[in-house]
Amino acid sequence: MKNTVLKFGVYSGVVSATLMFLTTFFVESIGFDRGVYVGYTAILISFLFVYFGVRSYRDNVLGGQITFARGFNAGILITLISCAFYVGMWLIVYYNLMPDFGDKWGAYIVETARAKGASQAEIDAAIQQGKDAKAMLENPLINAAVTFTEPFPVGLLVTLISAAVLRKQEKS
Repeated sequence: MKNTVLKFGVYSGVVSATLMFLTTFFVESIGFDRGVYVGYTAILISFLFVYFGVRSYRDNVLGGQITFARGFNAGILITLISCAFYVGMWLIVYYNLMPDFGDKWGAYIVETARAKGASQAEIDAAIQQGKDAKAMLENPLINAAVTFTEPFPVGLLVTLISAAVLRKQEKS
């Protein structure tokens, strides 16, 4: 299992990290509203390797049979490796290419509140929320933990689906 998990985890991670890196050049034109869709589409594309990894493990290592549990184990390990690449690339991008991201995110939060006709108290709360978010991003450990929560739920869902769809046991 180790070779299959490593191979497909690295494939998934490289795709995830590459797509994130490439989107940094278009972040201004994409905007925060559409950036969520672009980002999660890229994450989902990278997690296709979870399915292919579980299938490869079933067909090439286990002789065409796999239980849900073994499929889940392989898939979640691929997901964790991919998430590590994602987090690593984000930390590189944030600290080297986009050090003003926290300020821009804070400004976006405030502008969104103003556009919705928020009261001054709500705008002040949005300003504080932006400052708090920027402070969290400045701590690499918190930044990494928060970033991990972006791709992991998608990978978990793809793992569950893959393990369920690909499970195949010997007929009695």
